[in-house]
Amino acid sequence: MKLATYKDGSRDGQLVVVSRDLTSAHYASGIAHRLQQALDDWNFISPQLQDLSDALNAGRARHAFPFDPAQCMAPLPRAYQWAGGSAYLNHVELVRAARGAEVPERYFTEPLMYQGGSDDFLGPQASIRVASEAFGIDFEAELAVVTGDVPMAATPEQGLEAIRLLMLANDVSLRHLIPDELAKGFGFFHGKPSTAFGPVAVTPDELGDAWAEGRVHLTMQVSWNGRKVAMCDAGPEMRFHFGQLIAHAARTRRLRAGSIIGSGTVSNAGIEKDGRREWPKGYGCIAEKRAMETLQDGAPKTGYMKFGDTVRIEMKGRDGESVFGAIEQEVVESGAGA
Repeated sequence: MKLATYKDGSRDGQLVVVSRDLTSAHYASGIAHRLQQALDDWNFISPQLQDLSDALNAGRARHAFPFDPAQCMAPLPRAYQWAGGSAYLNHVELVRAARGAEVPERYFTEPLMYQGGSDDFLGPQASIRVASEAFGIDFEAELAVVTGDVPMAATPEQGLEAIRLLMLANDVSLRHLIPDELAKGFGFFHGKPSTAFGPVAVTPDELGDAWAEGRVHLTMQVSWNGRKVAMCDAGPEMRFHFGQLIAHAARTRRLRAGSIIGSGTVSNAGIEKDGRREWPKGYGCIAEKRAMETLQDGAPKTGYMKFGDTVRIEMKGRDGESVFGAIEQEVVESGAGA
């Protein structure tokens, strides 16, 4: 089934069930008002939501209405936890190689992960509000999972079993703020503003055989200012699957229902062609493009996002239909109090 959260003037919005083709929806208020409520009592509530989903897809839902992504908040407008991983090692290798640094051996056996802010997620068409272009505004096209309760020291297998929903994410980065923050030894804060999520969260079964071994075997499509910049395969090069990422997050703590774990930027390795290394599948963030340019030509030439720039992130199923709907955002200048 597919779930979304409609704006209703509250902080947490109103849960709706969405048809498989993203054309119609139905309020779930007779079952659960908010997505977090469903996650808290998943075994009882999800079968009822599934029944509504089945009726909606069969055209039997009496009070269905046209689905409008512009009315969507993030599926979980705020969450108990948001942990961003970096499961695609090509992304790590690219960024480090551009500055002449090798990837430490431990990165191949233990995931990278940071704890992000989860109190104010953005909807799929919300503006990216930033105070200054000098911050180095970058998009990051990612996947994420929403968990049920996960015990401390969970195994990767337990992590996979705890996955309730999958989502599309734009984990915005302010690249020029990050180095100074990392140099302090305490990790990201200012460099990672609010993350945006696609309009619809989906249960793993909606992906069919594209969901395998804790990975989504579909193509991540990214357009920047209307120009397609990425058609990256999300499955094969994901070094750590979502079960492993969840287990890593739960190493010293329980994860509560509604925790969100991100994959990191979906990234594919390059190929050697005519003595040069090329990346035919493109890039899921501008930092990668700049790293590619540095490795090819000795210096980056692509700048980061400017006010007025737009980004679109989407993933389509093997039937050609959008799985999560699209993230479509514009970068705007944010004044005080925004």
